[in-house]
Amino acid sequence: MTEHRTETSTTTLWRPTGPEELALVEASGWTAWPPRLPEQPIFYPVLNEDYAVRIARDWNVPASGSGYVTRFEVGTAFLARYPVRQAGGETILELWVPAEDLAEFNRHIVGRIEVVREFHAQT
Repeated sequence: MTEHRTETSTTTLWRPTGPEELALVEASGWTAWPPRLPEQPIFYPVLNEDYAVRIARDWNVPASGSGYVTRFEVGTAFLARYPVRQAGGETILELWVPAEDLAEFNRHIVGRIEVVREFHAQT
């Protein structure tokens, strides 16, 4: 029996991503994150746009030529199972979602994943 969930409250999350992951999100209809690769045991959405911008611009662009900042909403009650992790300074906040939880995490996305910023290598 499948339980139908209606999310009444959502939390905004951001995810910095490169072009390959973004293509897989687009292929999902902008509704899901792709499964993690074996060397990626954790999915890391972040809690503020500034942190996502820094990663997309400073890490994704040098690694793959482009970096994108996505924004999406997830049911707040569902997110309570993942403690907020401070990965550095005061605003370096992220969630650590185990790869095996990602399919369920995707089911709690409300609406679409949208690209809000993009960065490209200088030509």
